[in-house]
Amino acid sequence: MTRIKVLFSGARGRMGQALLPGLRAAPGLEVVSTVDRGDDLVARVRETGAQVVVDFTTAAVAMENARRILASGAQGVVGTTGFSAADLDTLEREALAAGRGLCVGPNFALGMVLLQRCAEQLVRHFPRVEVIEAHHDAKADAPSGTALRTAERLARAGAAPGPGVHGEPGRGHDVQGVRVHSVRLPGLVARQDVVFGSAGEAVVLRHEAHSRECYLPGVLLAVRAMPGRTGLVRGLEPLLPGLA
Repeated sequence: MTRIKVLFSGARGRMGQALLPGLRAAPGLEVVSTVDRGDDLVARVRETGAQVVVDFTTAAVAMENARRILASGAQGVVGTTGFSAADLDTLEREALAAGRGLCVGPNFALGMVLLQRCAEQLVRHFPRVEVIEAHHDAKADAPSGTALRTAERLARAGAAPGPGVHGEPGRGHDVQGVRVHSVRLPGLVARQDVVFGSAGEAVVLRHEAHSRECYLPGVLLAVRAMPGRTGLVRGLEPLLPGLA
């Protein structure tokens, strides 16, 4: 059986240490190499014949690494956050021009993808909503890319800001009228609550990551789906049956 050759970028990071054992053990995949800061990603891809590069690095190099993946001739699965909407539009054009595919997602936990879809359905009936996200205290960005993406989707699906929400001091980060609150504490991995309120009732959707291994199924899904694809895949939803 032909196996997909995978190169992992960001091998010494927290996500690399959590995901690499699972990638190495996964049927149909072969991790042919790893790279980290200071390594030549393009040269390593060409040396090893890697077909898919999995990139979990930092926001500071996310765009540059995505372009390096395209330049290398490989497909890409990018879990690094920090891309703006303009960045994603640019990567889509460049991926199409290169005849290569990139899957870029703020979160590869299948449960989070499903939570976001459920939240879009609920907000049509409960338009007053806020997001609370909590991560370990070493996380560099706040709010998280996942929480920002959730809030953007809620806003597009019909979230309605309440009185005084816009510009009110001490009320978290305003994303198109949806408030996002961030918690950073030792001992946490990742948690997100989407809290809906209406007269006399509330609904809370929660996703909690107890360990980084929860991202492995989504990464495997993306790696196996990328060979032969062209253009940009925005998140896991286009790859999940019934959610595309």
